[in-house]
Amino acid sequence: MMELTPSELERYDRQIRLFGVDGQLKLKNSKVLVVGVGGLGCPSSLYLTAAGVGNLILVDSEDVELSNLNRQILHWSDDLGTPKVLSAFKKLRGLNPEVNIEVIKTRADEELLKTLIDEVDLVVDGLDNWDTRFLINRICVELGKPYIHAGIMGLYGQLLVVFPGVTPCLQCLIPKKPPEVRPFPVLGTTPGVMACLQVTEAVKLITGYGQPAFNKLVVYDGYSMSFTELKVSKKPDCPICSKVGTKT
Repeated sequence: MMELTPSELERYDRQIRLFGVDGQLKLKNSKVLVVGVGGLGCPSSLYLTAAGVGNLILVDSEDVELSNLNRQILHWSDDLGTPKVLSAFKKLRGLNPEVNIEVIKTRADEELLKTLIDEVDLVVDGLDNWDTRFLINRICVELGKPYIHAGIMGLYGQLLVVFPGVTPCLQCLIPKKPPEVRPFPVLGTTPGVMACLQVTEAVKLITGYGQPAFNKLVVYDGYSMSFTELKVSKKPDCPICSKVGTKT
């Protein structure tokens, strides 16, 4: 366990007042994987870095495009044509040089994800496609790693915390891949709201502070400005998580 430096004690003072030095040390010694550095991945990686997650891995295969800039807040006008992971790295390094950031510019396939997920504490969903979400969900269940899913459309978002052996997995709720909508409509604030919720859950899981959003689907409706919690449970016949033992 690495100790906190004097600058870290000052940087994280306000959250140390919540969960103590021990909680901050847990963050410093943790490793989080963010897959996708777009509308969700930009603000989630920003707040993970600000919170002092000690080791962050970012995976994305795309370059910055002009149509990204209404919501992908780590990418700016002079980053057009730059790999998203490099654009994000530059901003995050400037925000918090205490965090170790690894960036990988490639498509997240099964071989890579198995390697990366095996070495991290949890995975944050920054994706915009269901194939890769289902793949990550399966690998996280197989390896017993938490997976924090979020999805967005327009002014709507959903959040699900998958904790293998405790909660239902993503395919308990969504057995079949939904149709992909491209390009999909979205207000830039929608992924910001959902990413903040994702990071809140990540910090809670790592530090042990607070009650994680287990066994519920949190639905955000920005059109009417409301949040709805839907109770969810494991499907006995789920092909992904039905064989995972229940943890207490």
